[in-house]
Amino acid sequence: MIYKKILPIAVIIFTISTGFAQKLTTGAWRGALTTSSAEQIPFNFEVTDNGGKQQIDIINGSEHFKVTDITTKGDSVFIKMPLFDSEFKLKRNANGLAGSWIKHGATSDVSTPFKATPGTKWRFFEKPAKPQFNIDGRWSAVFGEGDGKESTVGEFKQNGQTVTGTFLTTTGDYRFLEGLVAGDSLYLSCFDGGHAYLFKAKINDDKTITNGKFFSGLTGTDVWTAVKDPDAKLPDAYSLTALKPGYKKLDFSFTDLQGNKVSPSDDKYKGKVVIVQILGSWCPNCMDETAYMVDYYKKYQSKGVEVIGLAYERTKDRARSERTVKQLQQRFNIPYPLLITGYTPAKDETAQSLPALAKVVGFPTTIIIDKKGDVRKIHTGFSGPATGEHYTEFISEFEKLTDDLLAEK
Repeated sequence: MIYKKILPIAVIIFTISTGFAQKLTTGAWRGALTTSSAEQIPFNFEVTDNGGKQQIDIINGSEHFKVTDITTKGDSVFIKMPLFDSEFKLKRNANGLAGSWIKHGATSDVSTPFKATPGTKWRFFEKPAKPQFNIDGRWSAVFGEGDGKESTVGEFKQNGQTVTGTFLTTTGDYRFLEGLVAGDSLYLSCFDGGHAYLFKAKINDDKTITNGKFFSGLTGTDVWTAVKDPDAKLPDAYSLTALKPGYKKLDFSFTDLQGNKVSPSDDKYKGKVVIVQILGSWCPNCMDETAYMVDYYKKYQSKGVEVIGLAYERTKDRARSERTVKQLQQRFNIPYPLLITGYTPAKDETAQSLPALAKVVGFPTTIIIDKKGDVRKIHTGFSGPATGEHYTEFISEFEKLTDDLLAEK
């Protein structure tokens, strides 16, 4: 997860306790968030009945994100997300639903207007123009201008008009994007429960994309361009940070959700391969890594691997941090300890909390410690399942590294 832009969960399931209230119309819906510049960030969802309760599937690619903390009172609908500390406050009207999506920040909230219409299957246009180009493949994309430029890799699959894919950066990906090519224009969007993205651009030909505009949440904006390049790639994720000269080990002591102090020097971790996961409950790429890490831990814990999660929350309020980290723990059924560091994700604070590290480029950052307690590798970012082969390549590489470290005497 990059600091400048909170990167890139695509199908979200809402189970709604309807009580006496009128049920939502079943079937296809179109939802749209309106930015401060009057752009609409659209996404699709479907309402179904499930055992007396209603269920909503927000569709972005192939991911499912279940939400159950939803209530209705009269014509009001309240949807509280289990991650990212955000919620919808809506009212029914003749056209469907209208209200706000509210993101709770450390010191203030951000409210983005939202509306949703039933019986609508299209995402961007009801009758889009026939596509003039096919953008299928890998692209070298640049976001920003001047000193703020950031090189990324675009990965897209186009089937007729429909486009899915993502952008990969040195600190993670923009997760599952979905949209279309209409005429000579590209449109992509996603909503993951904590972040909303819209990408627009002009396709000049099969090899160049220009005039790109990126909208994030209520106010975030950027520009981008892309050139088709089958050899486009990012720097090695293991090369972006390291320990400071003279350091071989990582030392810290933070408390877990039960108030117990945990340190990699504890007897529990001696003679083990230890994975330290720097994360935050606000970070979508951290969610992807956590989903993988839970499976990884189940596979490798009996072989001599332990995992420690270090949570950097947006507030130093211990009670609030515990609440959001517990939501994360429960959501993914995390079996390894999550520690509340008491530091925020600001670069200087994260580095201050772990003085052996030269720097922390972004979230997540994963530190691999060998059986002697020495840091052997540090991996920045996480390319999740939306990145296809990049995700499977990471798993293969990471697990081979684990096997090699376990085999050492």
